[in-house]
Amino acid sequence: MLKIGELAKRVNVSVDTLRLYERRGLIKSERMANGYRVFDTDMERIVNLVRQGQRLGFTLKDMAEISSALSQNDLPAEKMAELLQSKLLEVDHKLSELSELRHLLETMRSQACPLRKQI
Repeated sequence: MLKIGELAKRVNVSVDTLRLYERRGLIKSERMANGYRVFDTDMERIVNLVRQGQRLGFTLKDMAEISSALSQNDLPAEKMAELLQSKLLEVDHKLSELSELRHLLETMRSQACPLRKQI
């Protein structure tokens, strides 16, 4: 069992982040008689998973669903594939928007640069 400060150090997040994750149902703690939160060592793996998911663009809501299923060892492959497919569609949409923005900027740059017009 780990106190909240120990877990925070192990996973390199703030205590406030762990409290937020707990409020959102991403991780669970037990309260000791003195009021301290203690976490099972498995929460280290869950926090790392949540952080990785966030880096990949998943919301905390997405990660709550995933971490809950993982804690119960019942995340169906179909559900994970569905979540990943949804995220891929979001990424494709963002890439399309960025491509359009790049094209617009390139056009504006070529119109704004007098030397480029002469070449």
